Amino acid sequence: MTLKIVRNILDLRRETASWRAQGLVSAVVPTMGALHRGHLTLVQEGLKRADRVVTTIFVNPKQFGPQEDLGRYPRTEAADVAQLEEAGAHLVFAPQPNEVYPPGFATSIVMAGPAKAGLEDKFRPHFFDGVATVVAKLFTQSEAQFAMFGEKDYQQLLVVRRMARDLDLPIEVIGVPTVREESGLALSSRNAYLSKAEHHQAASLHRILTQAAVKIKAGQKPTRATAAARRALTTRGFRVDYVAARNAETLALPREADEPMRLLAAVWLGTTRLIDNIAV
Repeated sequence: MTLKIVRNILDLRRETASWRAQGLVSAVVPTMGALHRGHLTLVQEGLKRADRVVTTIFVNPKQFGPQEDLGRYPRTEAADVAQLEEAGAHLVFAPQPNEVYPPGFATSIVMAGPAKAGLEDKFRPHFFDGVATVVAKLFTQSEAQFAMFGEKDYQQLLVVRRMARDLDLPIEVIGVPTVREESGLALSSRNAYLSKAEHHQAASLHRILTQAAVKIKAGQKPTRATAAARRALTTRGFRVDYVAARNAETLALPREADEPMRLLAAVWLGTTRLIDNIAV
């Protein structure tokens, strides 16, 4: 089946309605383009659950603040489409901003819960409302039964799950494990901003988080383990926004030693911001 590209909501709905009429199950993979192996893994996981996979490519202006890198964000549609075709995706939805947010657009989803955990939201307070708004639109536009999201953006995954549950959207949000380089560095579109030296240096983020997780599993208090991780990252040249241990389901501060936990971090190398997380 040849990969098809559509750029407006009407055409998207026409295609997905045809799938439903044939009794086919579909999955949606929302992306902002600049695709890498992690995104393609989401497509492949979608194909395990669904007959058809639609991938969206849309750089969402509502999740960028005034001083953030909307203009700088890489746009590589031709290369993205070639990769998606090879991965087996069936449809690409690649709208322009005025298709998603037409003149007079006046509605936004305002998130609480995991969106107000003092992690990404502390540094990007606008971010998750923008994510929730566009993702809710993509869910209703595609009418998919499954949605695939990477665990690298762990807070985002929990926010999207909460949004879909709260709005009774008939879609299952699936978290897919982070895809990493051999060094342990999580794949990210923003890795392209790193210099060769920074790229090598960035691999120590995952190693330091892993060491902290081992200490917590061995009985060390999470606050002590994360403080040591912050010091180690600073020593290695990172500027740390946060390293935190949180409940893996709610992102609340952990209260019990045996509750499921997630270690989450955001750091800077030069002008590039990196995020990562691992299970404890």
